[in-house]
Amino acid sequence: MKWSRTLRLPSEELPVLSEVDVAVVGGGPSGAAAAIAAARNGARTLLVEQRGFLGGMGTLALVPAFCPFTDKEKPVVRGIGLELMERMKRSCRPAYYEEYRDQLDWVPIDAEVLKRVYDEAVLESGASVLFHTFVGQVLLNGDRNAVEGLVLVNKSGRSVVKARYVVDASGDADVAALAGAPFQKGGESGELQPGTMCYLLAGVDRGRFKQYLADSGDTGQIPKAVRLAQENGHLPPGRREVSGFAWISDSLVGVNFGHVFGIDGTKAEDLTRAAVEGRKLVRTQVEFLRSCVPGFENAHLVSTGEQIGIRETRRIVGDYRLVQDDFTSMRSFPDDIARNSYFIDIHMATSKESMDMRHLPPGRSHGVPYRALLPQGLGNLWVAGRAASADRVVQGSLRVMPNCFAMGQAAGTAAALCAADGGTSREVDVKRLQRLLMEQGAWLGEMNGRCESHG
Repeated sequence: MKWSRTLRLPSEELPVLSEVDVAVVGGGPSGAAAAIAAARNGARTLLVEQRGFLGGMGTLALVPAFCPFTDKEKPVVRGIGLELMERMKRSCRPAYYEEYRDQLDWVPIDAEVLKRVYDEAVLESGASVLFHTFVGQVLLNGDRNAVEGLVLVNKSGRSVVKARYVVDASGDADVAALAGAPFQKGGESGELQPGTMCYLLAGVDRGRFKQYLADSGDTGQIPKAVRLAQENGHLPPGRREVSGFAWISDSLVGVNFGHVFGIDGTKAEDLTRAAVEGRKLVRTQVEFLRSCVPGFENAHLVSTGEQIGIRETRRIVGDYRLVQDDFTSMRSFPDDIARNSYFIDIHMATSKESMDMRHLPPGRSHGVPYRALLPQGLGNLWVAGRAASADRVVQGSLRVMPNCFAMGQAAGTAAALCAADGGTSREVDVKRLQRLLMEQGAWLGEMNGRCESHG
């Protein structure tokens, strides 16, 4: 869809909804952690979210499991992120808690429970939340190179929230882009990782599925069954296995399977097409599972994601850009605010390409520097989550939910320190920030003298 004309709108006076120390835009893992951290550290905080619930891809797109919190030896993401996952576990059914109590990697997400956990944790922190709201415009103070207000758009109309500091946790660097910060998107030719429409199936038989795996020699991601179906034309070409089954109970499973290609998650037209194509693909996949995979004969499609899952859009150009060599050499930085051990996981841009995966050795990780959260040209804005400053290779590792929690906690804590001291994002005492993060549960590696065990 292309617009052939433009219109000049009349100027307008907007009501000021509120004035806060920290405004957080986006309620996914990075935004929820940022809001909790900012509020717990004394800042008046408002969290703005376009949907009616928090959780981002884990609730909105039904991504079925948390990616690993550990480096296969110990948790490297702790703090608020680990706290929230553990709280979800304890809030689930006793049988679920018993099965996953000690598991920290690939923990299945019960989306409805997780929504409530986010609600409770954010409100308990003292932060305020405004759902069903977009940020449509930013108000800039050019003299200070700062965002001084956000124009909100919702059913109540248009209004302004004035904020001394802003955390952009939109996942797409929406606020940074509106403010004119430089960014990159996709690969050298503009290619982007595909989206996936995840879904939830009831009426499955986990025991029968396990027996099929044992009898057939197929694995949990059923590559044999998928490849045969692709060769027979029953499934479209693409990744030749299921990305993952996440068993919430013995009869309820979340599914991450297949791709919708050519989707730019910053364009409404693409998201619309992805929704239609994604639901159509899910129907094909469910028919395949019912007819070809024992245990799924009576599978009932309960829900598809409200939005297709997006892996990649904008990446800010920050004061430091994490690059592939930082990952492979497991580099640490003097301003580390998080550690990452998740493997590079770049999904192919077309059905004819292959996946790009690269792993670190067990027990190893690399640092995420504070400077990677700071978009160039702005002094009161942090970008936390998958839009942080990195090359495309490292973004393929950094983008997952545990890392987003860690970056969000750091950004929210830094914003609270600025609110108390009155400085800019670049005037934060990084050593003080690191000490505060570790005191509040984060782990920054042995280099910081804090090698706590997970309790």
